[in-house]
Amino acid sequence: MKSIRLHTRAAPGKESPAQLIYEDAPRPTPQPGEALVRVHAVAITRTELTWDETYQYPNGRPRLPTIPGHEMSGVIESVPPGVRDLGPGDAVYGLVDFPHDGAAAEFVVMPVSDLALKPRTLDHVHSAALTLSGLTAWQALFTHGHLESGQKVLLHGGAGGVGVFAVQLAHWKGAHVIATSSAANLDFLRSLGADETIDYTNTKAEDVLRDIDVVLDAVGGDTVERSWPILRPGGVMISVAQPIPDPRGIFFIVKPDREQLEELAQLIDSGKLHVIVDSVFPLAQARQAFEESLKGHNRGKVVLQVI
Repeated sequence: MKSIRLHTRAAPGKESPAQLIYEDAPRPTPQPGEALVRVHAVAITRTELTWDETYQYPNGRPRLPTIPGHEMSGVIESVPPGVRDLGPGDAVYGLVDFPHDGAAAEFVVMPVSDLALKPRTLDHVHSAALTLSGLTAWQALFTHGHLESGQKVLLHGGAGGVGVFAVQLAHWKGAHVIATSSAANLDFLRSLGADETIDYTNTKAEDVLRDIDVVLDAVGGDTVERSWPILRPGGVMISVAQPIPDPRGIFFIVKPDREQLEELAQLIDSGKLHVIVDSVFPLAQARQAFEESLKGHNRGKVVLQVI
């Protein structure tokens, strides 16, 4: 099968996609409990080339060559014996767990329990763009943040891959949504459901906000440290960008979850949630796609189209 692989690890602190090679690779063989999926589209995360999990098996043993890309949409080729709720020919989407080969290839294997029927109203490109970012936003706001209707939530990086879903999901929940971005994206965020927007280039959120119930950092740097005065006593600070050394904060890594994917698909098909794709590249141009993502300030996800 055609694939994108890395044969060497990026140097520490480097995100350069120069090591990405478009080449033939062995077609994967499903293990017990796994489905074989023909990949139609795979979204990328610009930082994944720096993750330890990109180059390791679950037990920590080195894994090279390695296939990146964990946010996929495709069509099932085969499922394990006894599986009745999904089968060959079903259009599905899902998140490939990180310490495994990803989906930047013509085929991928993954636990059938991590797959869900893709939204009926979306093509594969937009379905792939929903998986990691949609699950991250859901788990940040609801699993860890316990966001409720009427609460105030501040979303740092509202126009990014996670932010665009966090804005919409918080609005759907009935929260008062405040999002930061550059001036170019303020109207865009309001169109997604933000009640207030802050241009971080000329206004510091900590200078104008107080008593926020949930703060979600999708930016990194000193964002969390600057946001503590914003948080009400007993509020929740969450980062998906970097660990938080303070015990009052929560840092987590998104996990595959079929039930949450099913809920996201229902919101999509009912018109309550929309997927934003920044740009689309063919699989062979994965290097250019990562370079585009590394520019930052993308509006939504960068996606590789395989079929």
